[in-house]
Parts: sequence; structure tokens; C-alpha cells
Amino acid sequence: MHRMIATESRPEAMADVPGICELPLTRAVVQYRRAHELYRPGGRIQDIGLAVVLEGRIASSVRAIDLGSARTRYLNLASELVVLDWVYDPTLAHLRTLAAADEDPGAAPPESAGMPGSAHHRDSRLRRYCFDLALRILNRRGFSPLTRPTLLRIGFRDICKDLDLHENTVVRIVTGRGTVTRIHLDYEANALVFRAATGEAAQMLEGVLREVFAGLPISRPSAGAPNRHESRHVRFGIPVEFDELRRSLHRMRGGLSHLIARFEPERFRAVGGIVSTFGERATLNRLSFGDSDAAGDQAVGAGLSVH
Repeated sequence: MHRMIATESRPEAMADVPGICELPLTRAVVQYRRAHELYRPGGRIQDIGLAVVLEGRIASSVRAIDLGSARTRYLNLASELVVLDWVYDPTLAHLRTLAAADEDPGAAPPESAGMPGSAHHRDSRLRRYCFDLALRILNRRGFSPLTRPTLLRIGFRDICKDLDLHENTVVRIVTGRGTVTRIHLDYEANALVFRAATGEAAQMLEGVLREVFAGLPISRPSAGAPNRHESRHVRFGIPVEFDELRRSLHRMRGGLSHLIARFEPERFRAVGGIVSTFGERATLNRLSFGDSDAAGDQAVGAGLSVH
């Protein structure tokens, strides 16, 4: 009698891992970035890259609402998925109701904007609710490697609104005749990315960056990266505590202010006057974790200063 030994073998036609997520994501609070949605580097100024999934039976086709802009985003999260939390069904239902009202084509005319029931009023109510929800989630999760990119994005968004408010989370500086340098933040690496118009302009800018951000590593993107010769990275290091993150943002603000003062002094005076009057935006102060005394004195100032 021959003994038969049964062993399971992997069919050659199948991979060891499916490569896709089969978890239903409806109600999930997810992070997303450029790899998940195609848009300009840095993202839109109102977005924070944190969203609640309104419909998500499969990860590769998700309809979500960004908790900063309160706008609907269609995401592909199959290759990379970060779930920070989950909302309750009543919260999801309320979000859907507010979003549906915001998208109602029968909205009130422009002259009624700001009045209860108007499109502007509904949009403001939705955005307030979404951002308050985002802050509650971040307070619940605290500072961690998972929440760090979102916190950096919120902090850098404040800097952009103070220095160069427009539709994208980018600061633009005229660094030469007809030459505009665009700066956005790599939220994963905590590095400012400077993109000049030409390689020569980037080479000139590099010397200035070494002066303004003395002691910080300044490099080009890796070989094969797009716009490698026109770009420079200023790396601030990965913060391991919330206060380190706020100090990084404080130094970014000071360095960018210095660059504006150097290349566009009239603009610096105009922006400085506004910030001196209304104060610097400090959204991260609304979070209840971290040592506010350690970084608050630096991160929150009454005016725009050059360091």
C-alpha cells in the first residue's frame, strides 16, 4: 500500500497576493495624496488630504468627501490604504445629507448668499462640520507617523494662505526677471520642494537656499525624477513629536518670509502688514495634544518676521 501525502500547491496562474483591497471602506476616514488623485503638486488650498468615504465597496473606486474643502473626491486606494478611523452611521448619514444639499442644483440665487438656506450658507455649514470632524479625529488619534502628513499639510496650508493665497497649496516667489519659483511641501518627507523655471535659475537659487536654510540638507530629486534639474529639496527631517513638527513649520515660515523679503520686498511689506494686523494663521493650535508652551511661543506670532 502506498501512502498518499496531500500537499497544497499554489496554482501557477495566481500570485501570492491579490494586489487589491477587498475591504468595504464606506464610513472609513482615509488619507489620500497625489498618488490617489491626479492634481497639481501640493494639492488644492482647501483640501487637507483626510476624507470620509461616502461610498466605497471596493478600494479602487471610492467616493469620499475631503474634510478640509468638503468637496467630493474620487480616489483609487487599491495600491496604498491608510485608514485612521471610522465614523458612525448617523455621522455618515448627516454628511451625505449636507453634501446632497450642497450639490442641489436648485440652490438659492447669489444675492441671497449668506442667508439661511442659501447655497453659500449650506457650503459654509458643510465645511465647518467637516473640518470640526477632522479636528476631532486628529485629537482622538493624536500625533503619530500616520497623522503626521495630515498635520504637516494643515500647517503648511496656513503658511500658504498667509504668504500667497490662491487655489493651490503652493507659495510662488518671483526669483528673477520673468522667473517664478513654486514651492510646495512633500508631506511624507517633510521637505520643501522648490521648482524653478530653468536649471540655471535653480542653480542660482540653491546658493540662496543654503544661506536661508543654513544647516539643512539641500539636494536635487533622485535620478530619473521629473524636473530634476529645475528642482531643489530642503529637508527638515522627520519630526517624531508634535512640537518638532510645529518647529519645522515655524522655520519654513521664517525661511519663505526671508525669500519673499529678498526677492519681492514690496510684496513682503504688503503681506507683513496684513499678518501684523490679523496675526498668523495657527490652525494646529486648535488641537489639544502636544506641549503648547514649547512651540506655541514660536509658532504663533503677531507679525511676519524674517529669520
